[in-house]
Amino acid sequence: MSKRILMKGNEVIAEAAVRAGCRHYFGYPITPQTEIMHYMAKRMPEVSGTILQAESEVAAINMVYGAAAAGARVMTTSSSPGISLKQEGFSYIAGAELPAVVVNIVRTGPGLGGILPAQGDYFQATKGGGHGDYRNIVLAPASIQELYEMTVEAFNLADRYRNLVLILGDGTLGQMMEPVTFRDEEPIEEVSKDWAVTGRQGREEHNQITSIYINPDIMEALNNKLQKKYREIEKNEVRSEVLQCEDAEIVIAAFGIASRICRNVIRQARAEGIKVGMIRPITLWPFPSEKIAEIASSDTVKAFLTVELNAGQMVEDVRLAVNGRKPVEFYGRMGGNLPSQKELLEKIRAIAGR
Repeated sequence: MSKRILMKGNEVIAEAAVRAGCRHYFGYPITPQTEIMHYMAKRMPEVSGTILQAESEVAAINMVYGAAAAGARVMTTSSSPGISLKQEGFSYIAGAELPAVVVNIVRTGPGLGGILPAQGDYFQATKGGGHGDYRNIVLAPASIQELYEMTVEAFNLADRYRNLVLILGDGTLGQMMEPVTFRDEEPIEEVSKDWAVTGRQGREEHNQITSIYINPDIMEALNNKLQKKYREIEKNEVRSEVLQCEDAEIVIAAFGIASRICRNVIRQARAEGIKVGMIRPITLWPFPSEKIAEIASSDTVKAFLTVELNAGQMVEDVRLAVNGRKPVEFYGRMGGNLPSQKELLEKIRAIAGR
């Protein structure tokens, strides 16, 4: 392992992508993720890679489609309004079964919103903002080290399943600095890409990449194939962190930067005799529903509290997983505001007192 280096989150994402074998980056500047493009502009020429500032977010995602169709490891990044513009391309990529990595450093909304951190893109990321029955794998890092680890893993997952992988960060993670330790060599998975459009190479027919099928039976067969793949991903790739839930009476569910705040609150609550634990979904899709259901089945657990930087989005998935076994409370802040430890502790006291 290399020595620890103090780096900004956005720059760590870019460096991790290069180390993971990404040699094509297409993007468009938008705060608070523009440093990713700046870093790529410096780094890509050093590895004989390609970086292009597209004329728009729509153009960028379609360039990603083209590079992925040729079998390249490719990435684009943006922030909330820019990701909205890319959604049609996400659907095309899903229909064509192309591996690609997209990073969303989330800012506030709706509309242009503001440049401060938020988690209001949860529905967009996990339910699919584009048309059709498709899924993105969604990773939610909570530290600069995890930004590195999950960016590398995102490329492996994308190739493994021929699927789009979305890294859902936020303005705080993108802009903050923490020490990060890089590996001397990355665990890059080598997978066959004999489907790629790289010429005939001895085949009788050219490979074709498309997402349009006029025949309804063929289109349905593709959809059934995709759903089978998504079930495989749900079986193999669910990831979460469980903290002090063995004796917990109140269980917090939080992801990303919100989970960082909750860690200190858990210590403060336990110092007051309130037994609090936390489950942190690391994959927002596939969602750790079974693990949450298992925790909810404990006789010790009395209630759940979901903490998010939005009006209440992941809480719906938590409630589905709990399935009425225990009450599920919600606490959220919006507009770029972060919940304070004092606010959350007061909420926990209220739940415990009731």
